[in-house]
Amino acid sequence: MNRDQVKGAAKDTTGKIQRKVGELTGNENQQAKGTAKQMEGKIQKGVGNVKQALDRADKESRSQRTRNA
Repeated sequence: MNRDQVKGAAKDTTGKIQRKVGELTGNENQQAKGTAKQMEGKIQKGVGNVKQALDRADKESRSQRTRNA
């Protein structure tokens, strides 16, 4: 896992908690903030997933070039 994946997962979890607290207290503002933080976390985690995939592809490409040389 890379930094973006970890931070994204943390933001997603924090957002879920914030949204649930808003639901329990009837605070629509907290619900909206929680939902926004969840989306931010999911996006950041997605960015991390893309970075990880690119890094793996780069390593695989380098490995293949080394074997073929």
